[in-house]
Amino acid sequence: MSDLASFVPPPSSQAPRAFGLRMSMPASIAHNYTPLTPVAFLLRAALVCPNALAVIHAERAVQYTYAQWAARCLSLTFALLKTPGFTPGARVAVISPNNPMILEAHNAILAAGGIINPLNIRNSPAEIAYVLGHSGATIILCDSEYANLLPKNLSKDIVVVISNDSGGRDPKDPYEAYLAGGRREWEAQERSSKKGLLGWELITHIEDENAPAALCYTSGTTGKPKGVITTHRGSFLGAVSNAFEAGLGPTSVYAALLPYFHACGWTFPWAVTAAFATAYTMRKVDNDAIWDALLNAGVTHYAGAPTVQIGIVNHPKAKKLPRVVRVAVAASAPTAQLLGMMESLNLVPVHVYGLTETYGPVTRRYTEPTWAAMSTEERARLMARQGHGYLTSDEARVCRVPPEGADPQATPLEDVARDGKEMGEIMLRGNMVMKEYYNDKEATRKTFRDGWFCTGDLAVRMPGGELNILDRGKDVIISGGENISSLMVESEMATHPAVLECCVVGRKHEKWAEVGHAFVVLKQGQSADMETLKAHCRERMSKFAVPMYFDFVKELPKTSTGKVQKNVLRARVADAPQAKL
Repeated sequence: MSDLASFVPPPSSQAPRAFGLRMSMPASIAHNYTPLTPVAFLLRAALVCPNALAVIHAERAVQYTYAQWAARCLSLTFALLKTPGFTPGARVAVISPNNPMILEAHNAILAAGGIINPLNIRNSPAEIAYVLGHSGATIILCDSEYANLLPKNLSKDIVVVISNDSGGRDPKDPYEAYLAGGRREWEAQERSSKKGLLGWELITHIEDENAPAALCYTSGTTGKPKGVITTHRGSFLGAVSNAFEAGLGPTSVYAALLPYFHACGWTFPWAVTAAFATAYTMRKVDNDAIWDALLNAGVTHYAGAPTVQIGIVNHPKAKKLPRVVRVAVAASAPTAQLLGMMESLNLVPVHVYGLTETYGPVTRRYTEPTWAAMSTEERARLMARQGHGYLTSDEARVCRVPPEGADPQATPLEDVARDGKEMGEIMLRGNMVMKEYYNDKEATRKTFRDGWFCTGDLAVRMPGGELNILDRGKDVIISGGENISSLMVESEMATHPAVLECCVVGRKHEKWAEVGHAFVVLKQGQSADMETLKAHCRERMSKFAVPMYFDFVKELPKTSTGKVQKNVLRARVADAPQAKL
């Protein structure tokens, strides 16, 4: 922390005294209307609390106040505007872990009229090349650690700016030089205007709040990744919801474990700013560094999948924290065992649900006062259900799946009964649903029915209105005509004291069509064999749902957000001989 205290931001990040903190409104905009854009959060924070910490990047001993960060983002905005090839609507790709640059890009690219295109740093060079080609990015902001991902045959017309993630400590950092050039352009325009320190007033506010703001790509587990177009309006309202639902405030410190390149970090780059909170950026999920932050940096919030929580609660530094830390948990609900371990450390999980197409989380499970008297197992069972829509989203529906052979587009939507038994597909609409798939009209057409987004997730609706998600449509195992929820099997298997993690996928079978194949990670120092786990499962589920095959592995393949890659495991068992009776 002593290095942080001595950090002096470079000139491009220094805020002139009393510089403008509002964008110029186009004359076409009526006096009683302001188009929504998440960039507004930054300017408001810099105006209201200029000396509050906006960003802490402890790994590189870098931090910025809101006034400094607003100046830094304005420098990047002008750097983009003066870059050859940048025009309104231009896609600007960002290849970066969680650090100040990718946060700055979430504001500056939008302010300049461009579209941020964050890329997954865990992708292969071939996958990166595909996304860059599909998005048509004309500028790439790239962290030096991931420069090897850049295509070898990249067009000379594409401008690449490399960042050493120095925050100005390295005088030879190309990204910092890029910002310095933007600062010079900003100051030159101020001088030519002869109107004083205009600052952000030199930037024109967007006219259309439904204009694209971000282009994020899906994981591509069922084919080529699709580009998801989200808007300024949706990003603004998604950030408002996330700030509200997470309980962020001026004293909050959000540890950025969730990658900012994943669905724009669930809008948290803007949500944290909207709440005048502090973003504590981390380049990677390092459990040792996470506990340093939890114990010493006043972290109050973070987000991540249950697999991320498993590593955190089992770390040697784990101890009960003196304050409650709210944890947004997605992908699946924490098991009773994990819930108990988290609560004993003062880590309080909030179960949320969403997709890239919904700006990240769009529903959450709200707790009820009666839960306090319940056992951990009962609370975990209730928490596993998905809740109700976010503050700025519409309520989700669960609709009957069209009969086999029927045209989904011609089949009217019908809600399932609220009985916790009838299964259907989760359908979403409203402020927090994407605009469209980029350059893919057919995929866009197929994914909407009667104005509702088809998630592909299967669920039942409970009498209280909450959802119980059973599986992704493609993850359901159909064995002998029976539908088996792989999530249910995994949840029950994880209650065995020796199981750390598990994943179940379908494997072809000569008689039953499919049977379950379990991949299991055991806890260190614990032991269990296939027959032990089969017996454990038989006590908790129908005989046909018990996996027939087991592989004991050291780890499960995961995405950048900690979600288990079932497609990888399905491919592994697809090469195995077809199981026989």
